[in-house]
Amino acid sequence: MIFKRMLSILLPYFLFLLIIFLLQRKMIYFPETHSIEQQQELAKQLNLTLWPSKDNYLGLVSRTIKTACKGTIIVFHGNAGSAINRVFYIEALERQGYRVILAEYPGYGARTGSPSEAAMVSEGIQTVKRVLNDFGEPIFLWGESLGSGVVSGIVQTRQIPIKGIILVAPFDSLANIAQHHYWFFLAKWLTLDRFDNIKNMQNYLGSTAILIAEKDEIIPNKYSLKLFNSLTHKKKLWTFKEAGHNSFPMGPELDWWKEIMQFVEGQNGVSL
Repeated sequence: MIFKRMLSILLPYFLFLLIIFLLQRKMIYFPETHSIEQQQELAKQLNLTLWPSKDNYLGLVSRTIKTACKGTIIVFHGNAGSAINRVFYIEALERQGYRVILAEYPGYGARTGSPSEAAMVSEGIQTVKRVLNDFGEPIFLWGESLGSGVVSGIVQTRQIPIKGIILVAPFDSLANIAQHHYWFFLAKWLTLDRFDNIKNMQNYLGSTAILIAEKDEIIPNKYSLKLFNSLTHKKKLWTFKEAGHNSFPMGPELDWWKEIMQFVEGQNGVSL
């Protein structure tokens, strides 16, 4: 009798776990999608253009991109929306003298394919290689939330020289974040795309700036700090008081943009 009762409870639970397992990428990635024509029109309205070309676009750049720059910053955005929603990075970082490319993921914007850790990292590597070929060094990688996992995956391959890394609201691993929010689904053990940032960043030798929001409700600070504390290379932490995961102060006129880029460039020799 007890066995039958337990079975009647466990069978639906494990069936539900199977459904969650099969559909998990729908629960992780929330892409905003457009036709290529819509993407071009939206980009034009924001003074952006598809890079390197319409037929093989990997991201977005300013139409008024300068040839003489301090270097190129490639921004890998978070799990929702698309690259075109991150135009504020161009507005802020071009002021600091950098060329900025808003990288796009497979299945986001007007790009074909489906998002997954393997696909996003593989495409990210191709994007960075194309930047190196077109613009040369130095190259900086900027990872926002989920984008921190893409950045660490690129760095882990050691295929391209990366001068500096900036991570906004990063995590130690996506599996741990999933477990934090969905412990009752055994998420840590069922997560396919693990984005293990601690493991992937172990052998990086450049500089890393990490930005966290004091009241981050999506990626609690302890997971960001676990990553920060694991890094043995030059690093520095910025904490934004009263900010939440989606409310970092992003005004292009703010001083922190300059501070961070000076640090990863090597102009500031003190690491914390």
